Amino acid sequence: MNIILPRRHLLAGTGAALLAGRSARAQAKQTIRIGVLTDMSGPYRDPTGPGSVACARQAAEEFMAAHPGINVEILSADHQNRADTGSTIARRWYDQEGVDMILDVPTSSVALAVAGVTRDKDKVFVNSGAATTDLHGAQCNPNTVHWTYDTYMLAKSTGGALTRAGGDSWYFITADYTFGHHLQRDTTRFVEEAGGKVLGGARYPFPSTTDFSSYLVQAQASRAKIIGLANAGADTVNAVKQAREFGLTRRAKMATLLMAIADVHGLGLENAQGLLLTESFYWDLNDRTRAFARRVTPKMPAGLPMGMIHAGCYAGALHYLKAVADLGPEAARRSGRAVVERMKAMPTDDDAFGAGSIRADGRKLHPSYLFEVKSPQESKGPFDYYKLVQTTAAEEAFRPMAEGGCAMTRA
Repeated sequence: MNIILPRRHLLAGTGAALLAGRSARAQAKQTIRIGVLTDMSGPYRDPTGPGSVACARQAAEEFMAAHPGINVEILSADHQNRADTGSTIARRWYDQEGVDMILDVPTSSVALAVAGVTRDKDKVFVNSGAATTDLHGAQCNPNTVHWTYDTYMLAKSTGGALTRAGGDSWYFITADYTFGHHLQRDTTRFVEEAGGKVLGGARYPFPSTTDFSSYLVQAQASRAKIIGLANAGADTVNAVKQAREFGLTRRAKMATLLMAIADVHGLGLENAQGLLLTESFYWDLNDRTRAFARRVTPKMPAGLPMGMIHAGCYAGALHYLKAVADLGPEAARRSGRAVVERMKAMPTDDDAFGAGSIRADGRKLHPSYLFEVKSPQESKGPFDYYKLVQTTAAEEAFRPMAEGGCAMTRA
């Protein structure tokens, strides 16, 4: 017997089948969520901030093009350079919003707080923006990877080079929090190892200081040959500008111990020319970095050059996603620790940093580069700011693992 159904029943059945098919496909396509926790409004906005978000999105786009079965969503938030704000956002993201990995996190005190939350929640933290070596040293954990740079790398490259070149007496102006303390400590080590001496230093409140005049007067009174700026971002820019206004740079050399290309851009070549600084990425370094820059620069905030922290967000996110694909999204979402183990087991390779690796303590290894800022006459185009002075090999650029005190590496 033939049963003839009314046409509306056929349409309803067809619609239900289509919806079921779409639902099955949606379920088959798993989603990974990455949260870019950064400085969107404070002194580190330009070297991190919106540029870090743009680079994370670039990594997600490239990954999804190669792995169409995995969807990647990018969230972002401003931690306001406060450890309590950063840790609160991290907990909310992990507990309520399904975030699997947190990326960037400039400001060392915030990064250490987020690393602790990540360990407790068994998620993944790939840091690009913070410099403290404690992330892979005394406070290392199996859920954290420290990607782009750190205070040891900066101090060894910039501090050691200036001291060997004759800058054998130093005075520090230091941001009064974890990053500044560690940068001054590590630079002091390399100054003294090179035969120099530290004559003194002043710490200023962070992030509430914009007037550096009193600290610069103290530095001038010390008669040190080198004034070491153990700070970053807008603080470095303001301190250098004010030092030039006071004529201090005619009597002493400024050592910008963490200066990003965004800071050089903010100063302008007229003010920044001749400064020595260390970075682990420069857009015009080689063919691969130039290819990367062509893809990403149009997506950066208008007028902002791409720097090493931005590039670290791209490379760190991309390697994390490769590990997710290798492990499988379901397994990756169950255990952040397992993802980090897979990240360490896989060699790294991307257009921003080239080939590299991640040590057992979570420290990502790649070369560091000492650059000199060009004069306005030497620059040939937009963001053509650096001359390469010296390269430190990946195996030598970062603190030896045996010196770090990471409990994961103890026998």
